[in-house]
Amino acid sequence: MNKHDGKNPKEEYVHSVFESISGKYDMMNDIISFRRHKAWRKFTMKKMNMRQGDTAIDLCCGTCDWTISMAQASESGHIVGLDFSEGMLKVGRQKVAEQGLDKRIQLVQGNAMSLPFDDNAFDYATIGFGLRNVPDYMQVLQEMKRVVKPGGMVVCLDVSKPTWQPFKGMYYFYFQQVLPRMGKLVAKRYEQYKWLPESLALFPGREELAEAFRQTGLKQVQAYPLTGGVVALHIGIKENLDV
Repeated sequence: MNKHDGKNPKEEYVHSVFESISGKYDMMNDIISFRRHKAWRKFTMKKMNMRQGDTAIDLCCGTCDWTISMAQASESGHIVGLDFSEGMLKVGRQKVAEQGLDKRIQLVQGNAMSLPFDDNAFDYATIGFGLRNVPDYMQVLQEMKRVVKPGGMVVCLDVSKPTWQPFKGMYYFYFQQVLPRMGKLVAKRYEQYKWLPESLALFPGREELAEAFRQTGLKQVQAYPLTGGVVALHIGIKENLDV
């Protein structure tokens, strides 16, 4: 079942984390974010401004909430959800079926570092709360840029690093001390939720990630801090050489 032999240790560990928490993932998302993750996704969808028939690939799609939102927004477009955790995809398949979207959403077990799709295939490439978990986020951004059409949009929604005190101190205390204990209490997984704040430590802040978007060659880069900067939305456009 494990298709990740030969991958680096971070990939293997992240895979094991999400396999183990997949059953409680949605509930823990509600608890961790104080249910704000739905508002963050709503804001993101508004900025994306999808039109009928638009296509998208949702990397690290998890249990497919964002994948489903895009399918509903595009009304008729083909949407791909990609994740390397079969446990997550199993939960996602059930949600997709309940929404009657089986025909328009294709769920793929795969690696965000090497997407099994042609160049210029999608109108949008998105990644929600997954970029900080990959071994090389620049490689993933390059892959996202590659698979979107000229003029297409690359979108990342992920945790970030607030800079305003005293909120910054409260945030780090919650993320490093409270969150892992909540994971142990609710999902019976302390080590897995202890790893989440550790994954943030090496992840770039909002301005650094915006610069990474630009280094990838994306244009019109926009970065939006949400809920005091605990989360950030980044958007970049693949250059349309025909314009």
